Amino acid sequence: MAGVKFAVLGEGETCSGDSARRSGNEFLFQMLAQQNVETLNEVGATKIVVTCAHCFNTLKNEYPQVGGNYEVVHHTQLLNQLVADGRLTPVTPVEERVTYHDPCYLGRHNKVYSPPRELIAAAGADFVEMPRNSERGFCCGAGGARMWMEEKIGTRVNGERTDEALATGAKTIAIGCPFCRVMLSDGVAEAQADVEREEQVQVMDVSQLLLRAAKNGAATR
Repeated sequence: MAGVKFAVLGEGETCSGDSARRSGNEFLFQMLAQQNVETLNEVGATKIVVTCAHCFNTLKNEYPQVGGNYEVVHHTQLLNQLVADGRLTPVTPVEERVTYHDPCYLGRHNKVYSPPRELIAAAGADFVEMPRNSERGFCCGAGGARMWMEEKIGTRVNGERTDEALATGAKTIAIGCPFCRVMLSDGVAEAQADVEREEQVQVMDVSQLLLRAAKNGAATR
């Protein structure tokens, strides 16, 4: 990694504009995207690491429309490469059953399936798939700007997906997107309302699962 210049924009960046475009507010999307592209170009960004699947899709596939041409990497791809290269070594196995929910904008839209699963395996977890996974994955309920909507008819999408995850017997539901985390955390809280909070199934990012496995002697070089 020698010679690589890193920049953390912090408050210098705005929302990627994904939800604005999905909800039909193209003007707001254009404004946010152009502001971000201007900021990114000012710092000379060529490669961007994102933790949100929605941002991954938008920056990778839609920002070229407004002059933003970057190599976009999801954090699970970066972490998986670091583990494969021996630069990050899990040392304490996570000895529990874990299932993984594919974010739509990482999985079905961009075909990134292996890195998160390989990280879960590297963490030493007992991995179990939900019936609907990978290219047949099921939405958490937040896609298409539905994060900001209330479902009033039928079964809530996040509730249905949560039920699938709980049916695997997993103690942890691993995710790779903050939207998925919110939706599935809400689903777990509702489905396990009669269970003490500390005993409820956990919802955590794959990176957090890896961190648990890398604690107490994490090795980076």
